[in-house]
Amino acid sequence: MFGTIRKHQTWLWAIIITLTIISFVIYFGPQSRINQGRGGAASTRGSINGAPITEEDFRDARQEVLLNYFLASGGSLPDEETARKSGFDIIQQTYMRLLLDRKLKEFGIHPSAEAVAKVARIMLRPPPKSNLSSPSAVMKQILEPKGFTMEDVERYIRHDLGIQELTSTVGLSGKLVTVDEAKGLYEREHQEVATAAIFASASNYLANVTANPETVATYYSNHVAEYRVPERVKVSYVEYPLTNFLAEANRDLEKITNVNERIDAVYQQRGTNYYRDAKSPEEAKEKIREEMRKELMTLAAHKKANAFATELFDKEPRQPQNLAALAKDKGLEVKVTAPFDRKNGPTEIKVGDNFAKAALALSPTDEPFAPPIIGEDAVYVIAFDQRIPSEVPPLDQIKDRVTADYKYDQARVLARQAGQTLYLSLTNGLAQGKTFSNLCAEANFKSTELPPFSLSTRTLPEAEDHISLNQLKQLAFGTPVGQVSNFQPTLEGGVILYVKAKLPLDQTKMNTELPAFVDYVRQTRQNEAFQDWFRKQMQRSMGDTPIFRPKEPSTAGNARAVKS
Repeated sequence: MFGTIRKHQTWLWAIIITLTIISFVIYFGPQSRINQGRGGAASTRGSINGAPITEEDFRDARQEVLLNYFLASGGSLPDEETARKSGFDIIQQTYMRLLLDRKLKEFGIHPSAEAVAKVARIMLRPPPKSNLSSPSAVMKQILEPKGFTMEDVERYIRHDLGIQELTSTVGLSGKLVTVDEAKGLYEREHQEVATAAIFASASNYLANVTANPETVATYYSNHVAEYRVPERVKVSYVEYPLTNFLAEANRDLEKITNVNERIDAVYQQRGTNYYRDAKSPEEAKEKIREEMRKELMTLAAHKKANAFATELFDKEPRQPQNLAALAKDKGLEVKVTAPFDRKNGPTEIKVGDNFAKAALALSPTDEPFAPPIIGEDAVYVIAFDQRIPSEVPPLDQIKDRVTADYKYDQARVLARQAGQTLYLSLTNGLAQGKTFSNLCAEANFKSTELPPFSLSTRTLPEAEDHISLNQLKQLAFGTPVGQVSNFQPTLEGGVILYVKAKLPLDQTKMNTELPAFVDYVRQTRQNEAFQDWFRKQMQRSMGDTPIFRPKEPSTAGNARAVKS
């Protein structure tokens, strides 16, 4: 059994890093991965600000990092080497925690015993429907078998509370945002503008373009690289739909201690603006609950896929056909994708870029299978099926496509020329006192009234088919009222925006939302101030630690401080 675990531990670990249950992560604090240390005799661990780090210092801080990870991952513990390969460096996290512990002492921050005890009671409260009857039972049956003592738990909580106070202390400048300053920011973000847009689209000029064989052939020759078909693959796969694990996820959700409090903590940490489409705090919190439920469904589906993949990887000889054979034994359906490349993944299933990357790394002999891959709706185990080399199809095979591309390219040029001409006509006409609507009619261009929008607007479907929302905002808020923007080229041609008016703010809405917005700005500024302070402290204080100590000078005499 242990041989199998070692064989697959690298890819088993990757999912632990990816799937951390949000309720645990937020509840125990986004900064709880950094803190702790004690002074003492010198050791190979280096020093912080000249004060040596003892082995006891290091052990204590490392236990806190591991305990935080254990809580955040829902009960998993990392292995240093595999964790580092997956982006979680336990050693680095330990030194960061040591640095913050020194700063807690320097600032004289000592959370009260009552505060520590209160958090400990919550943390060690027996999960609902468990057979554990007391905090001591949680300690003995869950934490102690993983190597954690009550002293570790107490120290972890004390330092975590201290870090929260330290964040408030060193980030105080961020909290000094006045109501008037926040109000100004609110007004800037929520000030809406009334606009009209003119979209110069290539589609309106296609009829003006003539394509003859010679021009099409020339266009093909000049753009031949664009028609190269990249290397493609087909893979066979079995899938574990997340919906199959809904009941299990609901049971696991019920077992999470103080789930409502944790949802409240997530909501407070993200701020009210995070769920702008939610009509009420209750609706926003329900979205958080759904996120937690989906993560639990994903964990359950991955566990099932992981068991299948482990058996698949152990089957000898290793060959792609093993997936279909094992799936048949398990009563699972095997499907095969259509050919796809790295940029454009499979269309039959909803997966991220990692799916195509893993598929293209497969080979029929060396790597016929990939570890379980998490998609939007399912977890997949895939096997190599076919590799199709890159090629450039001859013009005869794609003549219709090349002809359409040529015509659209030429039509876009015409659209942009017309747009530039219209811009000059509009600016001159407005300067002469003519109206925007009359000028559009004279030029035979149709304008589109857009719904009012502000810098805080997240979507505007009426315009986003033609121009990105960020581009549109730049045009709108960089153009004076009563004027037109410069002609903005786009993929389909271009856009001119007429800014009609800045609309008055909804005072009732602002008065309702302002208190939460003030808190959001202050919290954001506080976190930014703390992170900036902490980065500077690391640069000043941790040069004599293994992770920040300068390397030996090279033969060229250039030594550079690096993080290992």
